[in-house]
Order: sequence, then C-alpha cells, then structure tokens
Amino acid sequence: MHMKIRLRAAFAIALAVLPSAAAAQANDPRLLRAQAAGYKAQFLCSGLWNAGKTVAQIEADELTGIYAEVADIVPTLKAEIEPDVKQVRVAFADDMPPRVAVHNPVTGCTGMPIGWKENWSSKTARPVHPYANMTRLTPGSLDAQPWPMGNAIPKLSKPPFALHQAVEQAFATGTSGKTSGVLIVQNGQIIHERYKDGHTATTSVRTWSVAKSIAATYAGFVKLKIGNRWDKLNGQGDDALDPRRKISIDHLLRMSSGMISDTAGNRTDAIYVGGGAIDEWSTKWPLLHPPGTRFRYANYDTLSATLMLRSLSRETHPHMLFDAIGMTRTFAETDWKGHYMLSSQVWTTARDLARLGQLYLNDGKWNGVQLLPPDWRSYVTAPSGPQPNGAFGYGASFWLMNKSDGVPKDAFAAFGNRGQYLVIIPSLNLLIVRQGYDSDQSRFDIAAFTKTVVAALPAKK
Repeated sequence: MHMKIRLRAAFAIALAVLPSAAAAQANDPRLLRAQAAGYKAQFLCSGLWNAGKTVAQIEADELTGIYAEVADIVPTLKAEIEPDVKQVRVAFADDMPPRVAVHNPVTGCTGMPIGWKENWSSKTARPVHPYANMTRLTPGSLDAQPWPMGNAIPKLSKPPFALHQAVEQAFATGTSGKTSGVLIVQNGQIIHERYKDGHTATTSVRTWSVAKSIAATYAGFVKLKIGNRWDKLNGQGDDALDPRRKISIDHLLRMSSGMISDTAGNRTDAIYVGGGAIDEWSTKWPLLHPPGTRFRYANYDTLSATLMLRSLSRETHPHMLFDAIGMTRTFAETDWKGHYMLSSQVWTTARDLARLGQLYLNDGKWNGVQLLPPDWRSYVTAPSGPQPNGAFGYGASFWLMNKSDGVPKDAFAAFGNRGQYLVIIPSLNLLIVRQGYDSDQSRFDIAAFTKTVVAALPAKK
C-alpha cells in the first residue's frame, strides 16, 4: 500500500515538472531555427503538391503573417526542393541534418523529426510513409460529375447586388483579413463564388483548426461510441492508477479533458513544426480538472481523440470519408509515424469544405448512403459540455453562433486560424465558406460577414 502511495507521489511530481521543463526549452534559439526550418519545409511541401501553388505564391501567402517566434527566421533559411521525389529540405545548423518534408498522394506532406538523416541522394532519401501504398481517388477524378459530387456546375446566375457587394467587401484592400476565397451555397447549389488572383476552385488551403470539425465528422464516420474512454487507447491509460482513464472521446471532442500542457492550447509546435510524434506528446499531460468540468481549447484533446478513434477502428481512414463525398483535393496529413493531425494539418478547397457542410445539411446522408449517424448534427451542435467565455458557444468540435446578432440561432461553424471558416445554417439550407491568410494583426469578422450574407439573400417566396 505504501509503495503505491509513493509511486503515485513520484508520478504526480514528474508530471508537475514536465510542463515547466518543456517551457524552459521553448525559446532556445537553436530550437526556434529548427522549428522555423520545419515550418518552411512543411508549408513549401504542402503548398507545392497539395495546393499546386508556386514557390512565390507560398512565400506570399503561407510564409507571411506567421508565428512571431519564427517569422523573422523563415525567410533567412534556404530550401532545397526536389520535385522528382516531391521532397523539401531546409537546413538550420551546420552540424545537424536539414529538416525534411515529404509528399505522398494519400495524406499529403509529412514532416520528419529534428535530426532525421538518410543518404541525401534524391533516389534514396525518400522515407516510406505508412499509408503511401493505399489507394484513394486522385484529385480532380470526379470533376466531370455534377456538383456536389463533382465540379460540373451550371453557369452561375448573377447574384443579388447586396450579396455581390458583401463578397466584394470581403476581398477589399484595407478590410480585416486577407481573403483568398468565398463560396456560398444555398439549397444545394452554388450561388456565389469568388477567389483572389492566383487561386481557383481547385486551390487547396490549410484548414488550421477547421480540421477539428473534420475530426468530429470522422468520429461520426467511424460510428464508435463516443463514451469510449482513455483506457481504450492502446498503450495509454491502462494503468489502474492513472486518473485520465475517465477521459472519454466525448470529453476530448468538447475540449473538456481536464488535461494541461506546456503551451497555450492552440499551440502544438513540437508536433506541427518540430517533427514530434503525436503519441509521444498529446497523451503525456496530467489532469488539472476532473474530465468534463472545464473548457480548455486544446490541440492535444483533438489529437488524443483521433488516436483513440484510430486505435478502435484501424481500417477506417479520413480519406475514405473524403472520397465518399467528392473531397478529392483534401489531404489529412500525418506525423512520421502515420498518426493523423486532425487538429490542424488538413489541406482542402472551398468547394470541398462546402461538401462537408452539405453532408451536415443532409443529416449525414450522401447519395442515399447514411455516412454519419442520423442524429450526428444534433450531437455536434449540442452545448452539453462546459462552455467557453466569449461570443460563441461550443458543441463537439463545432462552434455555435447562437449568440451572434442577425444570424439564425441554429447556425454552427468550423473555425480555423488565419481566417478559415465553414458556416452551416440548416434553417436557411445555407453554407458559407471563407478562406484566407489573415494575421494576428488583421482578422476577419465571420459573425458580421454571416449577418451581411444572410440579410442579402433573396426573400423566400
């Protein structure tokens, strides 16, 4: 008995010092250079081969307005691009291997760990991704099919003047944010679409935290019990002394795990740009509150939920959902071990996001097939967990806009950093997609834009 108590005490002390020890390393100049190199390699790789952009476009869009810690370092680092094997290398130190990101056609780009090294010949350096040999629909393979499964749409009618003005204002120089695309769908039809110069309906953009809502959709797609708990996660939480065993998938989707971490909940640099493996980071943090009692927006909650979903349904992958609804230009990227980064690292087009929204307007049904449980929309929009402070409520990895003036009370949305938005309004059978490259100094007001769009719609006859 005394031994168990001592073990518990030692375990608690170790976890208590872990965050502060990690935080002490966060501003190490060498680490920041390594992360900046990883950031540049990852975004160049994804921008080139997920989005089909040029290096100049990526430098202007993805590599500006970025995290302050690496913003000044990124432009100073030289990138080596190998298009024959779709690989990017960025050096950061003379005595260390460069940071590497490698593309594959199933999941997009993968950032390799700091210090990863192979023979740097183009023919032998390429690592083998765990899912590289899987099959999925190729981008654009469904384009000839009618919308929404494909991209064949009738010529758009001229939108109402007020709607046209609202969208033009979203692109105007000097307004908040840096809009790259706006798409509006009502009653299953595209009624207005606009992209900035250099972007089209086939240009993929990183979703950032819109991916969290994709993770919740993936949870519905695998059709597992959301009450499954932490001890179902292979290799984690199986110790009877671990209090985290009470954390459920539902807690994780509602940002209420009760866990703490070394950074703000929306920062996961060790994984996103440091090449860290998700199973080595997201499941290591101690409880600070009982599960289900406190809201803390945290990437680690989503990453842990995805780990649990994968451990319980190993044969079901996110791209299977994407292909089922025509999202052929959407890539759910992974760490180097093959764990999906469904908290942020997904690349998609405006039309693919609208397809995701249409799945919810259809109550989870697509072409006669029930892909999500019929009550899944009710589940993800129910504010049954602890709620955040601020202008929006929270369901299961979707934001609730029921407090937004001029917006129908049933509106819910996926929000992402740098201005990524998918707004779903069932009562109006309406979808609003806005993509962009906002910075911390200039943010887009999605609630105001949604209000303006709703007011500009033609009156029901």
